[in-house]
Amino acid sequence: MMRVTRIVTGDTLRVEGRLTQQSTEELRMACETILTERGALQLDVSGLQFVDPSGVSLLRDLSRRGARLGGCSGFLTELLRERHQSPSQPTPPSDGDGVLVERLRAGDQDAFETLVRQYGGRMLAAARRLLGTEDDARDAVQEAFLAAFRAIDTFAGAARLSTWLHRIVLNAALMKLRSRRRRREESIEDLLPRFDEDGYWAEPASAWDTSSDVLLERRETRTMVRNAIDRLPANYRSVLLLRDIEELDTDEVASLLGVTPNAVKTRLHRARQALRTLLEREFMGQVDREPSHHRAARPA
Repeated sequence: MMRVTRIVTGDTLRVEGRLTQQSTEELRMACETILTERGALQLDVSGLQFVDPSGVSLLRDLSRRGARLGGCSGFLTELLRERHQSPSQPTPPSDGDGVLVERLRAGDQDAFETLVRQYGGRMLAAARRLLGTEDDARDAVQEAFLAAFRAIDTFAGAARLSTWLHRIVLNAALMKLRSRRRRREESIEDLLPRFDEDGYWAEPASAWDTSSDVLLERRETRTMVRNAIDRLPANYRSVLLLRDIEELDTDEVASLLGVTPNAVKTRLHRARQALRTLLEREFMGQVDREPSHHRAARPA
């Protein structure tokens, strides 16, 4: 929810809450009114708690038109930064974790920008792997950085700062996954190996030996693997992504998901088997869809 307040009868608007696609038009109209009346505009954004990509675009546009933005947090400043820096320009030196943490605790706004600049790309990539969409990933990263800013005093330094941030981002992404509208999920029972009454494989075991993280790195199979992972029920999908893609250990995954380590191991084993079956079916389907003269050209 967003609230826009005009300061007395001047040219200043105070914006509070969440600036999202649903509320950008309200802010745009309020700003246009003041620009038309007074020819100048000041926006106090110190009360903004969240800004999505459409909100960032609006604030950039208003800034280009001469609006003055006051009260920007370090994170919002970094979001609004225009990405037109020449690749030939040197990258500012990064602080060590200790120095950066002390600057963050002291409320140094430049330190917030440094934190986002140093770690934002990696955090966005992690959120994107879990959530699958760019907008959801950006939302999760923004929420995670805001949470990190508020909790910086709790960072004890036992782990690297990047590791601490990574965990916060994964938490934010998992919360977003849980908040999505529940969908009907397929059972994975038909995707698991079957055994006869003597305990032998009822069907031949495949020689599949390529892990899901390797397949995700290959451009030609990335979409196929992503779609197959998305077909898994949420409890199996989360374990597979956290263990095989994010490379967390079993205890870390158990802590994040609030389950036992044994539950993680069981779900991971079943998720890998189900994913293998889905990918085998997809690859076989691709072969079946190939023109016959292409299949004939394959070596025996």
